[in-house]
Amino acid sequence: MQVLLIAHQMSVLKIGVVSLDGTKIKANASKHRAMSYGYAQKLEKQLLEEVQTLTGMAESADRKDVPDGMSLDEELSHRKKRLEGIADAKAEIERRAKERYQQEKREYDEKVAKRKAHEERTGKKCRGKEPKAPSEEPQEKDQVNFTDEESRIMPQSGGGFVQAYNAQAAVDANSHMIIACHTTQKPNDKLEISPSVENLRKLPEILGQPTALLADAGYYSEENVKKCHEAHMTPHISFKREKHNQTLEKRMATAPAPPECEETKDTADQWMKYRLQTLEGKELYAKRKGISETVFGIVKQVMGFRQFMLRGIDKVSGEWNLVCTAWNIRRLHALTR
Repeated sequence: MQVLLIAHQMSVLKIGVVSLDGTKIKANASKHRAMSYGYAQKLEKQLLEEVQTLTGMAESADRKDVPDGMSLDEELSHRKKRLEGIADAKAEIERRAKERYQQEKREYDEKVAKRKAHEERTGKKCRGKEPKAPSEEPQEKDQVNFTDEESRIMPQSGGGFVQAYNAQAAVDANSHMIIACHTTQKPNDKLEISPSVENLRKLPEILGQPTALLADAGYYSEENVKKCHEAHMTPHISFKREKHNQTLEKRMATAPAPPECEETKDTADQWMKYRLQTLEGKELYAKRKGISETVFGIVKQVMGFRQFMLRGIDKVSGEWNLVCTAWNIRRLHALTR
């Protein structure tokens, strides 16, 4: 915050349009040190059978079947310790499954309510498959990492998966300085609009208030558009993934007629979709890639920050704050030299 205030005093920062994006940054843990719920159950069964066998051998008066140099007490102790670790891992995965269920249940209820309202309004059955009710049970592929259990397996651009955290940054369009940041364990960006908007609203008034928020399709939901509208930020969130190299006809297509209703919280989504199809909206949204993604590129490739050194979401959040501060100092020097 002090760096941002100095930038304002030096007349290089006046917040207006803000671009929000996230990047996966590798955790200080290997994905090979993770265990899935399915494998934990399989290994637990195997170890329990081995403990039973070793206990029988220990209780037997005749120990001729025990290999030379083998300590039954050590073997039993080792397996019991592994069983304790597996029990802890299963408990953590089950806790996360219940947490995920609560979120998925809310989304499921919203979809069912929308389909029902549409059918009552039109008298026709909705097309497509009915939403599938979420399950509270853990999935076999749900994992926990033994090195940093607060990190998560996340998909990365270019394919593949990495043990990582999702680092978020809101970047000012003019100065390219990071004005808000946070770190999350969620690989999906859809839930990151709310904390980002809250962080932006906490900025000192002297810095100016964000007038527009740019974000890609990963952040889109009607609820997120409403949150931006409530915070008096004009949302420019892509509501669908556009293909590269669009045809000339599509690029030259005229914008549709504006919505007949007034722009309110409940109609903000309609107005945003219209706005993104206008020439001004397309030009503004096109600047998004050159703002936040440029910052991430320099942080990773030039500054060399590709992996956290600390472990745990709280410590990692502090480390990401430090990186963002370093970027802002670097950027301030470039703007004022």
